[in-house]
Amino acid sequence: MRIARWTLTALTMLPLMELAVFVAVAMAIGFGPAFGLILLGSLAGMMLLRHGGGSHISRLRVAMAGGNFSALQADAAGGFILLAGVLLLIPGFITDVLGLALLVPPLRRALFNLAGLRREAARAPDGVVDLEPEQWRRVPDPELPDRRNERDGR
Repeated sequence: MRIARWTLTALTMLPLMELAVFVAVAMAIGFGPAFGLILLGSLAGMMLLRHGGGSHISRLRVAMAGGNFSALQADAAGGFILLAGVLLLIPGFITDVLGLALLVPPLRRALFNLAGLRREAARAPDGVVDLEPEQWRRVPDPELPDRRNERDGR
């Protein structure tokens, strides 16, 4: 319950913190460059979601429709990239820094470990998910003909 309350408080205070950081940055470098950095961060988030996140969003949609939540865990790296794109899209320096931090691979691996996700279960670039022997079993498909005898030459 404490975590939920802390998270709600942080999300409520985020706009005020973003405004304070924006004012501090604008005083340091000027309003124009600070506003330009905000726009650049939002543009980067939009590009990341459009180009890098499209396939992740479609995989997420298919997994949720099929109720296959293990596929979501296998594609956790894609989820972190989507989160980075959303954080970059939100205007503000705090969310931009958090979004950029999610794009750094060593920090993303640390978040994998912190979130309790196994790196071995992460989706490989070739689409293969390696499972331990106790995590899978062979299930015969009743719609396929039994071809064991044809393979043996009988």
